[in-house]
Amino acid sequence: MTGFQHTKAAPWRQTTLGELLAEFAGTFVLILFGDGVVAMAVAALNQSGRGDKIFDASGDWLIIGWGWGLAVIFGVYVAGGVSGAHINPAVTIAFAVRREFPWKKVPGYIAAQTVGAFVGAALVFLVYRDAIGSYEHANGLHRGGQDSLATYSIFATFPAKYFGNWVGPFVDQVVGTALLLILICAVIDAWNMPPKANLGPFMIGLAVVAIGLSFGANAGYAINPARDFGPRLFALFTGWGDLALPGNYGGVHWYFWVPIVGPIVGGVIGVFFYDWFIKATLKARQGEPAPDPEL
Repeated sequence: MTGFQHTKAAPWRQTTLGELLAEFAGTFVLILFGDGVVAMAVAALNQSGRGDKIFDASGDWLIIGWGWGLAVIFGVYVAGGVSGAHINPAVTIAFAVRREFPWKKVPGYIAAQTVGAFVGAALVFLVYRDAIGSYEHANGLHRGGQDSLATYSIFATFPAKYFGNWVGPFVDQVVGTALLLILICAVIDAWNMPPKANLGPFMIGLAVVAIGLSFGANAGYAINPARDFGPRLFALFTGWGDLALPGNYGGVHWYFWVPIVGPIVGGVIGVFFYDWFIKATLKARQGEPAPDPEL
């Protein structure tokens, strides 16, 4: 006995609507922890009286990298049993291209993910509004100006200042998301070496940590169109202006489409790479039944 009483689920929860609500909830949790950890690193810790400067850039990046990894883990655990926990349009589209997800569900999933990300960003802003305002006041920042990139980064991504055009960040997003999908495919593939005891979400979260620590500085490793666009839209409505949309940053302008299109392209490349180099080999060894991924 677990102490919980199991009741029959309402019929609508077993439909596509239930799946969309799960995608909303999973992405909502993803953004709460993900944007929340950036708010901690950027504004809250140094404005809380707990230290004027907790870490330099490397320490902050470790906090953010691990925070986003945990965000993915718990977002997947929240939604996984209902919708499969895509919580990422790049995953949804890649699985549809792979013919493992129906195209008719793709628009609804993407909408639910984007709305969940928007609402998650709104709640993070509500919780950290005073900290953000204090940080802006203490540093003389003008929200919406180029000097407010630090507080804007709580919500959405932008290219590093050494880029003069969109090509480098676009390639970065393609590579990062391709890696993500390769690793997701490996984790969920019963023919490969899938983790046991429902540890799949944990391993996917570690994959996000690895991507962030290895490829994060170029463009903030959005690797998820909903994760970027939902909070970006919220940032537009709360004063960050052109930094949010269309996304003007020094030498790179109209950037908003890069963390949308780049991850989608990368996701499709990732599943094709895995299927061509790994899954095809595994299928060639199908003399035995596929192993049971459960305990």
